[in-house]
This record gives sequence, structure tokens and C-alpha cells, in this order.
Amino acid sequence: MTENNERTHEETTADGTDDVRVNRRPRSLIVSFFGTYARDVGGWVGVADLIALMGGLGVDAPSVRSAVSRLKRRGLLASERIGGVAGYRLSDDGRRVLGEGDQRIFGHRVARTDDGWVLVVFSVPESERDRRHALRTALTRLGFGTTTAGVWIAPAHLTDQARRVLRELGMEAYVELFHADHLGFGAPAEAVARWWDLPALQEMYRRFLAEHEPVLRAWRRGGRTGTPSPGPEAFADHLRAVDAWRRMPYLDPGLPPELLPDRWAGSRAARVFFDLHSLLRGPGLEYVRSTVRG
Repeated sequence: MTENNERTHEETTADGTDDVRVNRRPRSLIVSFFGTYARDVGGWVGVADLIALMGGLGVDAPSVRSAVSRLKRRGLLASERIGGVAGYRLSDDGRRVLGEGDQRIFGHRVARTDDGWVLVVFSVPESERDRRHALRTALTRLGFGTTTAGVWIAPAHLTDQARRVLRELGMEAYVELFHADHLGFGAPAEAVARWWDLPALQEMYRRFLAEHEPVLRAWRRGGRTGTPSPGPEAFADHLRAVDAWRRMPYLDPGLPPELLPDRWAGSRAARVFFDLHSLLRGPGLEYVRSTVRG
């Protein structure tokens, strides 16, 4: 689940506060919808209902149809007619992918320095450069940092995920896994700053906060619209937050806080996301159920 965000415009919220908003690609929003809501309403969603739900996020019908067609071609969705109604459900592969992502996205595990590290040490022949590229891409998506060209590192809690991905890629003959502790000689925080692009991660979290922290404040003041039926607003704000957040635990593997710069925005971003998730998922799910049932 690695769709990119596209920042396209700024809007003003209903209560008059400035709010930097992101128009995400329909395909990304639909993946987030199936991961966040569809499994709780039976797994199957009619095309018309999906169009209605996505309309609340500014996605038009042709864009929805195009996005689900692409997701079907990628093998994440499967088409199915129920009672003569066209719709989509997650494929077996889609259920597996989203199921594996749940713990990473909603668990938000933060490492401790005494947990140690997992090292991936590999040497792939030049004749198999495509496989080497696939390996590096997979490790990047898991959140690994780079110590040298053939030695990658991550907090030890990613060991099982790394082992699974390496097996799926068929890289066992080229890779060794190690559990490691930092024994010297430089400061661990300085090493982490070399192995990961911390300024880029910090900026990523700041963008998330710029968009979603004002939304959380508005809901805490009594809702975004003040209407007696907040379901559509709750659904839209929650899905946008999930869609923005779900990539971040893959880019930041949960580095030990004591090794990160002061005022690390990631800690605040996590609090904002999980507060929004706790506050809005319930009414958002009620709205989805009412729409799909209809």
C-alpha cells in the first residue's frame, strides 16, 4: 500500500480556520477505504455505494470506476455481482496485504535502544541487478536504513517482517540476517542520523500535522459542521487521516525516541492520528453501514 500523495490546493474549514488539505489520488483513497471500513461491512461494496462514499471526498464517479479497475488489474480487488448489483470485494491477495498492514499501521510500535537491531547483509551479482533493485525497494518500504551499500539496518522488531519479505522475493541465497547491538564507537544518535533521512521524516510529519491537527481541534470543539448528523464529515476526515498516515509507519520504522532530534514531530503526529482514529472511526463506520445498506 504505497500510493503517493499529491498536494493540490488549500481550503478553508467550515468553522473558518485555515486548513491545508490534500487531494489524494482516488486509487489511494479506495485502498484506504477497503482497509479501514469494507471488511467491517461484509467485505463487498456495490459500485454505486462506493461512488456515493467517495463523492464525499471530492472524487467523481469516472475516477472511482477507473481506480477500482486498476486495483482489480493489480489483483487487490475482485469484481462480484450480488443480487444483480455490481460491486467489488478484496481478493485473497488484497485481504492478505491489508491484514499484514493492520498491525504496522495501527500498532505504531516504537523501539527501545536495548531491543537491538536487525541487519540485512546481502551481495547480489551484477547479472541480477533487477533482483537487487527489488530487494533494496522492499527494504526501503519496510523502513530500513542504509549503513553501507550491502548492509541495511532496522529496529529488531522488524525481523519477522524482513524474513517474510526476503523469502517472498526468493533472496535467501543472497542474504544473511543478524541481530545486533551497537557497541561503539560513535554516538548512536549520530549513526541513526546517517542511516535515515531524519529531516525528510520530520517534514513528512509536519505536513501531516499541518493538515490534520486543525481537524482534530475542530472536532474537539464540537464537530466540523455542528450538524446533528456528523457521519459524512467524520467519515471523510477519518479516511483522509488514515490515507495520509498509513505510509508513515513504513517510512519511519519506529526509531527509539532517545536517538531522535528534540521536538520530533513524529510523536505528536502519532497522537493526532490515533486521537482522530478513536474519535471518528465509530461515526464514520455508522455512516458507511447506512450507505452500503441503502
